[in-house]
Amino acid sequence: MEHHEFFVSTVFNRYLAQPIAALLGYPADHEVVPAHLVMILLVALGLVIFALWLRRRLSVEAPGGVQQILELLATGILGLAQDIIGTQPRRFFPLLGALFLYILACNLLGLFPGFMSPTSNINVTAACAIIVFLYYNYAGFKAHGFWKYMAHFAGPSLVMAPLLFVIEIISHCARPFSLAVRLFGNIFAEELIIQTLNGLFPFLLSLPVMGLALFASTVQAFIFIVLTMVYLGGAVEHAHDEHSAPHDVKG
Repeated sequence: MEHHEFFVSTVFNRYLAQPIAALLGYPADHEVVPAHLVMILLVALGLVIFALWLRRRLSVEAPGGVQQILELLATGILGLAQDIIGTQPRRFFPLLGALFLYILACNLLGLFPGFMSPTSNINVTAACAIIVFLYYNYAGFKAHGFWKYMAHFAGPSLVMAPLLFVIEIISHCARPFSLAVRLFGNIFAEELIIQTLNGLFPFLLSLPVMGLALFASTVQAFIFIVLTMVYLGGAVEHAHDEHSAPHDVKG
């Protein structure tokens, strides 16, 4: 959605990015910082400020409403991770929690006039998907060692191993593409529908669609971390050795 102009990114470029670019000798007659990068900076700054604000208000004896909501959210994510990953899910919580809050904030930002959802840009969703891809493979290597982790791609049969290895590698490489396109497609469609309605009708008529977009944005953030859990579970599970179990069964 880079062909649209957004008030916030326009102000940022005109009064901050373009003067800095001019001082450095770069042409400043265009959009120096793309809109989605401006929105990412706003999301990151907002989350940092929110974390600092919340840190001062954390209490064991008298938790506030925001703390209780976040504790409920954290408990839900940990419980789900326990069911899906199974192996020490708490060590994966920083990634899962950060991804959920970041993606949710990015998704919801576009509901405000003058802003856009960074996740309506494929570069942003691809970056999140690549991080997940690198992290779950790193977790698999760390849990099983390089050769043992790579061996599970080949399956239990030596005859089929070369074919299965290629298929598994292609399947795993397709995962970040699938993650990125799924999130991008849904959020892009939301923004396109809302912008079209706002251009054709008074703003109030798009409010029901924005309500649905609020729900869909939350669901998309949830789906993203659930798929991350599934990939982590497959990478660190001890079931990679289960193909050797039949050899222990005597008939």
